[in-house]
Amino acid sequence: MIALFAVTDAGRRAAAEVAPALGAQIHPLDALPALWPDLDGAVFFLATGATVRLVAPLLADKRTDPGVVCVDEARRFAVALCGGHEGGANTLAVRVATVLGAEPVITTASDAAGSTGLDELAAVLDAEIDGDAAAAGTALLDGAALVENPLGFPLPPLPPLVGEPRHTITISDRAAPGAAPAWTVLVPKTLVVGIGSARGVTPDVVAATLRRVETEFGFDLRAVRAVASVDLKADEAGILAAIAPFELHTYPADVLAGVEVPNPSEVVRAEVGTASVAEAAALHHAGPGAELVVEKVKGDNVTVAVARVRPRGRLAIVGLGPGAADLRVPRADAELRRASIVVGLDQYVDQVRHLLRPGTELRVSGLGEEEQRAADAVALAAKGHAVALIGSGDAGIYAMASPALEGAGADIDVVGVPGVTAALSSSALLGAPLGHDHVLISLSDLHTPYPVIEQRVAAAAAADLVTVFYNPRSRDRHWQLGAALDAFRAHRPPETPVGAVRQSGRAGQRVWTAPLSEFDPAEVDMLTTVVVGSSTTRMVAGRMVTPRGYRWS
Repeated sequence: MIALFAVTDAGRRAAAEVAPALGAQIHPLDALPALWPDLDGAVFFLATGATVRLVAPLLADKRTDPGVVCVDEARRFAVALCGGHEGGANTLAVRVATVLGAEPVITTASDAAGSTGLDELAAVLDAEIDGDAAAAGTALLDGAALVENPLGFPLPPLPPLVGEPRHTITISDRAAPGAAPAWTVLVPKTLVVGIGSARGVTPDVVAATLRRVETEFGFDLRAVRAVASVDLKADEAGILAAIAPFELHTYPADVLAGVEVPNPSEVVRAEVGTASVAEAAALHHAGPGAELVVEKVKGDNVTVAVARVRPRGRLAIVGLGPGAADLRVPRADAELRRASIVVGLDQYVDQVRHLLRPGTELRVSGLGEEEQRAADAVALAAKGHAVALIGSGDAGIYAMASPALEGAGADIDVVGVPGVTAALSSSALLGAPLGHDHVLISLSDLHTPYPVIEQRVAAAAAADLVTVFYNPRSRDRHWQLGAALDAFRAHRPPETPVGAVRQSGRAGQRVWTAPLSEFDPAEVDMLTTVVVGSSTTRMVAGRMVTPRGYRWS
C-alpha cells in the first residue's frame, strides 16, 4: 500500500495527480503512525525537514521500513528520502517524478555511480547479508572488494577490483567459520531439506537433527529455501512445528521411488512405498541438476538430507519498444541493468548504452545476423552468465525471442520482457484500428515462402480481419504489398481506410492514411507499418476507428 500525505492546496493537487498512477490514497498526517506498519511506500508533499521529523520516530529497520519520497511545493523534485533500495524509494521517486514532470533525486551511492551496490546484489540473489554491510558496500563501490562466487551465480556487472582488496564478499551457503572484520557473506537460498520420520516424531527431535546440517556438515540453515517429504507426512505435527514458518512440500511415494539416491532402504520401501524419503524428496523438489550435498542423516526416528539447487545462467529477452524512451517499459531498463552481457544489433545497443552498468560486456553485430545473435546469447547464458538479448518492438513478434528459445534448454532461466510492438505503436498514432479482431502478417519472404504468405493474406482478406503488415516493402521486394492490397480490394469497399506509420516513435516519424482504392505502396518502405481496415473500419475526425462490434453506432 502506498499512502500520500499533503497539507497545502498545491500539495493536495499534486497528490491528486499522482494517486491514480500509484493506486494510492491521500491521507491526513495524523493517520501516519497507524498506517506505517502496513505501508510499502509513503509520498509526502512537504519540505524534507518536516518529513524527516514526521518519519524519524517511526523508522525501525531499512529492511522493513517503507520507502519515503518527498515532493517540494513547486513540484520540481521528487526526493528519495529513505529506504532507497529495500523500501523501493528510488523507484517510487522515479514514478512520482514521471507523473509530475519533476526531477527524481536519488542519492544512494550505487545509483549515483551507476554501479551495482551490495543491497542490490543481495536482492538479486535473494540473499541475507552476514557481516559489516556498510564496509562491504563502500568497498564494492570503491573497487576495493573481492567478490567470490564459488557456486557460479549469474551476477550483474560489478565494479572491477582496483589494486589489493580491503574487503572480501563471498556468496555462499556454507556456515561462516567465524566473524572477520573485512569479510561479508551473502547467503543465498540454495538448499532443499528432505525429511522422513516415524509417526509421532517430536518437534525437538526434528529440530535437533536439522541443526546437525549446520554443526556437522557446515551448511548455513539460512540458505534453506524449501522443505520436502512424502505425502504420508503432510500432516506430521512434529515436522510441521519444527520447520515453521516453512511450508512442507510433499510428493506421492511412487514419484519419490523413481528418484535415484545413494542410500536406498528396503525397510523404508516396505513401510511407505519408496526406498527413500529424505534424499529423494530433497532431490526431487530441488529439480534437474540438483546435487545431494548432505546424504541421509539419521536422528531419533527421523532422517534428514539436503540437496543444493544448481544456479543457472539467465537470459532476459528484452523488447525495447518502437524507439522512444518513454515507450520502453520500466522492466526493460531493470533487466538491462541486471545483465552482465548485452547482445544486440548495433543500432539497438546504441539506444540503451546509457542505461547499462559500468563493466557491462557488449556483443554487438549487424543486420542479417539475427540467428547468430540468438545462438550467442543462449550459449553465454548456458555458461552461467546474466545475459540480455535485445531487439526493437516486442521480442516475441517477428523478433529475437523465437530463434533464442528454439535453442534454449532447461539449463538456463529465461525472462521475457514485453515491448510495445509496431502494431500497437502504429495503431495508437492512427487512432483505434485494432478495435476488433485483427491479424499480423509479415510480407518478408526471408523466412517464409511467398506462396505461404500469399495464402495467409488471402485468408485475412476473406475473413474481414483488420490486417497489420510488417516488413511491407523493400528495395528488392517491392511488388508484394501491391499484390496484397489487390487481394483486399476484392473483399473490401473502396473507401476502406488504410493507415501507414513510418519510423513510429523515432525521429522522422510520419503518419498517413488513404482509402484502399487510392493507397500508394510506393510511399512505403521497410521502416513502415501498414494497417488495412476491415469492412467496418471508418475514419472519424481524421482517425481510423474499428468498432468493437459489427453494428456501427
